[in-house]
Amino acid sequence: MERYPFSYDPTQPFIPQVSDWIADVFYEVLPEAGFEVRDEQIYMAFQLERAFLEKQTIFAEAGVGTGKTLAYLLYAICYARYTRKPAIIACANESLIEQLVKPEGDIAKLARHLNMKIDARLGKSPNQYLCLQKLDQARLREEDGELYQEIYQELPPFVHNYEALQAFSPYGDRSQYPALDDEQWNVANWDVFQDCFACDKQHRCGQTLSRDFYRKSADLIICSHDFYMEHVWTYEGRKRGGHLPLLPSHSSVIFDEGHLLETAAQKALTYKLNHNVFEEVITRLLKGEIRESLAYAVEDAIMQSDNLFAMLKQESKPVPGSERREITLHPGLLAQIQAFSSLIDSIQEELVLEGGLYTLDEFQLNIVSEHLEMIQIALQLFEDPSKVITWVTEDATGTSLVVMPRKVQEVLKEFVFSQKMPVVFSSATLSADGSFFYLADSLGIDEYLSFSVASPYDYENRMKVLAPDFTSSDAFAEKVDVTLDMLEKTQGRSLLLFPSLEEMHAFKQSLQSRSETSNQQRFLFEGDQEISHLISQFQHDEHSNLCAISLWEGLDVPGPSLSHVVIWSLPFPPNDPVFAAKRKAAAGNAFDEVDMPYMLLRLRQGIGRLIRTREDSGIITLLSPELQADEGLRKKVEKAFPEGVAWHKSAAQVWQEHAESKL
Repeated sequence: MERYPFSYDPTQPFIPQVSDWIADVFYEVLPEAGFEVRDEQIYMAFQLERAFLEKQTIFAEAGVGTGKTLAYLLYAICYARYTRKPAIIACANESLIEQLVKPEGDIAKLARHLNMKIDARLGKSPNQYLCLQKLDQARLREEDGELYQEIYQELPPFVHNYEALQAFSPYGDRSQYPALDDEQWNVANWDVFQDCFACDKQHRCGQTLSRDFYRKSADLIICSHDFYMEHVWTYEGRKRGGHLPLLPSHSSVIFDEGHLLETAAQKALTYKLNHNVFEEVITRLLKGEIRESLAYAVEDAIMQSDNLFAMLKQESKPVPGSERREITLHPGLLAQIQAFSSLIDSIQEELVLEGGLYTLDEFQLNIVSEHLEMIQIALQLFEDPSKVITWVTEDATGTSLVVMPRKVQEVLKEFVFSQKMPVVFSSATLSADGSFFYLADSLGIDEYLSFSVASPYDYENRMKVLAPDFTSSDAFAEKVDVTLDMLEKTQGRSLLLFPSLEEMHAFKQSLQSRSETSNQQRFLFEGDQEISHLISQFQHDEHSNLCAISLWEGLDVPGPSLSHVVIWSLPFPPNDPVFAAKRKAAAGNAFDEVDMPYMLLRLRQGIGRLIRTREDSGIITLLSPELQADEGLRKKVEKAFPEGVAWHKSAAQVWQEHAESKL
């Protein structure tokens, strides 16, 4: 295979030669293959030239249909081969990863039409893989144990023996189990409480094997934002422990749907503490011959942990629209945290003495020591409560305390944006009111390039908006009525976007009391099955409806299967601890500086799901009683829509105009 897809002259600068070749691709090669030449795409390509030439960060805001993915892929692949380091394509979520590498995706198109062999490998997040330890436990469950036993029996034969592995054999990733709902998957997948370093099954683990495979990619490694930020956050710790970083050294990073990177960074920078997990780990010490003082310290720590998490559960309160429960760090709670931290200190000191006696199993000792170290790092943040954001979650493992430092910007600035490397943020929605400041400031980016190009599509004649006035005191029931009326008119073909899981579940429950509607319409709900499998069903069953909370961005379903998008309510951020901290840090008006930019970016993404090709057309149903009462809000929301798109208050009127426009 030739190293470059063009004749390279080593006496001349490399990036300008790439740009000349890309111009030939867009003006000659792709049009001959039936692709449409787009001025916006070519403009973007030459803007990217400067970012790669100067190794700078660039915000590349390009509307739907501009072909931005092809533009950044061409630069990334060539630059990867020049530096002999792969490029990282970081997508917002796992479903976007699947879309990028599917047989009809952009990478496959480039390989086919440019006669290139592109080495693109997936680096999925750990929670997208089976955990062999958890699977062993799941098989013993009284409830659905047979389900996990069947999964266990279908594992590749090499998992169960210790013969030398002759070749990479991928297994155990989420997409291979589409019928499992999210709750069932979470019983057997990797989670934050699993210690892979001390696991005796790690060399047969699907996650470990996949990691060894993608590290060897020559061109592209495609991962999620979450996984990239996990790489950044664990980089130094893994090196100190003698382990390879999650990702290899790379030549450039493209953050697709880059406006979502801050959320991923916050998620990666969190510590999660749980009493049940702590007790299960720490009691491993009691199974060996240990000194009496260590045994008493362990028992005291378990009791203190139980008291602490009981207090957290009692004093935390739910936040509407968020899975994060709010807690108040009062002196009594801080005293409980300090007492727990002191007991962990005592155990760690005892373990130093115990380790010298060699009475404990080294494998078990490593598990306990690493878990205690993680707990202490998290608890030490409470020495200055002003530097920590914390909340409580409730799930199958019980009550968990989640701790996040307030230094997301500092970490990103030091470990990502200070690197002399091209960093591309690509999305249709990176700016708010024409400015990139909101996103740049939230990520700690001081210097950057930027540009915006509009979509080439005819939104004025292809998109209609229904924004009804609400006349009932029961806004929820009226939303359901309007939605079902529109679904009947569109005969399904609808994507319903909800800002929170609570609102989606409320809608789902309302359908159960309307059996006649449930029988006439097919609804697919996020969480009921693996997400890429649900999307495939929706795309191939033209009259189905897909209800989701995470598909505001990235979903690409052209054609009649997606002819209607329902925005259930304006996607303002929840009033949870993370956004409360952002509001508190705002210099002026928190609503204008935090809530409004977040909502408008997310709303524009949701709107962008409707028109994916020049031939697409459809309706946006916007269900927001607030638009009636707040004229200023309505004007901002109207501005978020493409220019010239007509708004209607009557479902019959918008449907008639839509039908006439298709004649």
